[in-house]
Amino acid sequence: MNDRKVLCLATSHGIAICAKEAAGWQVIQRELQGASVTSIVINGDIWLAATRVGIFRSDDAGISWRAVNQGLSIRQIRWIAADPDQPRKVCAGTEPAGIFLSRDGGISWKFCSEVAEMRQQLGWYLPYSPEAGCVRSFAFSGLVAYAAVEVGGILVSRDRGVTWNLGRKSPSADENIHPDVHAIITHPSSGDLVAATTGGGLFISADAGETWVNCYPDCYCRAAWWDPKDPGHMLVGSADWVDRNGRIEMTWDGGVTWQDASRGLDLPWRNHMVERFTQVGAQLLAVLSNGELFSSPLDSIHWQKILPEVHDINAVAGLSMKV
Repeated sequence: MNDRKVLCLATSHGIAICAKEAAGWQVIQRELQGASVTSIVINGDIWLAATRVGIFRSDDAGISWRAVNQGLSIRQIRWIAADPDQPRKVCAGTEPAGIFLSRDGGISWKFCSEVAEMRQQLGWYLPYSPEAGCVRSFAFSGLVAYAAVEVGGILVSRDRGVTWNLGRKSPSADENIHPDVHAIITHPSSGDLVAATTGGGLFISADAGETWVNCYPDCYCRAAWWDPKDPGHMLVGSADWVDRNGRIEMTWDGGVTWQDASRGLDLPWRNHMVERFTQVGAQLLAVLSNGELFSSPLDSIHWQKILPEVHDINAVAGLSMKV
């Protein structure tokens, strides 16, 4: 048997399942057609798809789907993520900002009520929507989980997503993180290394979010990739402002200096930017805010547009299947 490389694309029109063939990536299946799918979690044969109207689960690797909304009192899901150490534990972030936790692979959900209380007390908001903020990213490191709130800051859980608190702010204004947080990532070399992309730059913490340093203060960014082999090496999808003059830049020294990482691209993008980075094997995928998808090998950054026939892509998940 051979491994077949597969990409699952969450789009605003459903899920596109794509396989790597000799001629390149090809769409081999479409599911949940008509649903606005925001993200996907894959754990073996169990797949979860987050949508604007709830969460769907497949127990047969994407062939058939059923709604799994027990306990899900907010149905507009912005992001879902599984705990890598306990993959049946899944966190779902919503709009308005809320967090739901599943311990059974997404069959049932428990509302983390303290997040809604913080939302109301602190006045979280979205500049483009009447809803009160949204949770749009999760990251895990050992017993600690993090959540990115737009616009509200960073939430921290010390019990793997069961309960949440607002991340501590340093007394120094220079070490406070910008409240418009889009994504958060951790580095495998240390549970203390955390990075966050925000409306006010790229922030890095070396003490598990206690204090922050803005490593790229002159940019708006939603996406960053952190080299798992080298914490000094990062890529960021930067822009001058929301979807304005988007580009890709790289650092090898932890954000002290930055250089162009856009080989193969016609930049700057005047009206869009990188929305998400996803590493799949030795490839880095970039989902743009206009729904396009680009791929680059990690050992030599050179971008190429892939799967142009799939429109309005929101997120990507990759896997290998035996054939």
